[in-house]
Amino acid sequence: ALREPALGPTFGIKGGATGGGYAQVLPMEDINLHFNGDFHAITTANNALSAFIDNHIHQGNELGIDQRRIEWKRVLDMNDRALRHVNVGLGGPTNGVPREDGFNITVASEIMAILCLSRSIKDLKDKISRITIGYTRDRKPVTVADLKVEGALAMILKEAIKPNLVQSIEGTPALVHGGPFANIAHGCNS
Repeated sequence: ALREPALGPTFGIKGGATGGGYAQVLPMEDINLHFNGDFHAITTANNALSAFIDNHIHQGNELGIDQRRIEWKRVLDMNDRALRHVNVGLGGPTNGVPREDGFNITVASEIMAILCLSRSIKDLKDKISRITIGYTRDRKPVTVADLKVEGALAMILKEAIKPNLVQSIEGTPALVHGGPFANIAHGCNS
């Protein structure tokens, strides 16, 4: 089984990640360029959680989340330095609560790591529920389970949890699935 390539390195100096010579998996262009949408699903689940957090605060903040201690960042499958630190919720009272935020790359997402460590949808949902998204004003952790959105996030990932069957240039079957970075997670595919 192989790690699924991210778009950032594909468009950068490193290039794609489908091998070379006879040690190459096909279809190369599809695998290197967004493949079947697994990274898109991970990005969507991650950013949906960001939206759930912001909406919870906007709707009254029943959990008492401290906006200065939200640890959860949005993600994007592209290297874009200008989005590492941003302000969200600008534009008046109907557009959310202003706060500092930022973007990481999709492969650095905790959801990516969790997806690759999960054995089933139930396991995925359980692991997602334990993500700490930030802290209250009393410095108590707030989890996805507190927001009650783990089921919605798991459903976004229901197809992405399945490995992808491809073949080598010689016709040998291979699996391509997931791709968390080794410097922030376990660094290997599922």
